[in-house]
Amino acid sequence: MAFVPTMGALHDGHMALVEAARRTATRVVVSIFVNPKQFGPKEDLAKYPRKEMADSRMLSTAGVDLLWLPPVEVMYPHGFETTVSVGGVSEVLDGAARPGHFDGVATVVTKLFNQVQPDVALFGEKDWQQLQVIRRMVADLDLPVEILGVPTYRDDDGLALSSRNAYLLPEERARAVALPRALGFAERAIAKGEDTQAALAQARDTLSAAGFDVDYITLADAETLGDPVAGRAMRLLGAARIGGTRLIDNIPVTTNDHG
Repeated sequence: MAFVPTMGALHDGHMALVEAARRTATRVVVSIFVNPKQFGPKEDLAKYPRKEMADSRMLSTAGVDLLWLPPVEVMYPHGFETTVSVGGVSEVLDGAARPGHFDGVATVVTKLFNQVQPDVALFGEKDWQQLQVIRRMVADLDLPVEILGVPTYRDDDGLALSSRNAYLLPEERARAVALPRALGFAERAIAKGEDTQAALAQARDTLSAAGFDVDYITLADAETLGDPVAGRAMRLLGAARIGGTRLIDNIPVTTNDHG
């Protein structure tokens, strides 16, 4: 049985996960739970889009066998005191920018795995750091579930689909494509052997010129998210805010020359 955990406000990226799940297993379960433990005190929990009825219809049409829609009181009943924390990979990048975020992710995913007991669970590669945190957690805790990453689903102009894209004003949406484009230019420069730090700086400058407030643009080891290591897979990751919306994206890098 395949499992796709979500926070709802489903879009084509989620449905790509569902399609991959249907190819993987004979039964597919999807959960919708807006997890309060992965939102910081000044983040968007209250306004995060909630569309349970529309989501349910989409999942039914897609042939999902079961929708698990637990209330907060079921996930975190009175007296709940346990936190699952994954060191290392969760402490950098978004982990540093959003303290406690990945503790909330690891805790809720552990609970969902115990409730659903899937054979395989699918997560989008757009949230690359989240995917690596979950892989580390599953390996460390000997959880009996296979984790599959599904490539990022993008709009025609290259912007990665995200439920938070709904926050973008029209002019912000038009400028948001600068994020995947900046990452793409940097990746091509690094792949050609050009100086890595110069390529990253150019990407940051491009985003700033497009009106973004840049959190980070970095090249990292794809698994640990530490410094790149020769001979190991690398990932180029970025996070930046435009208006009131924080966007993240990442792409693989195809060279061992780190500059």
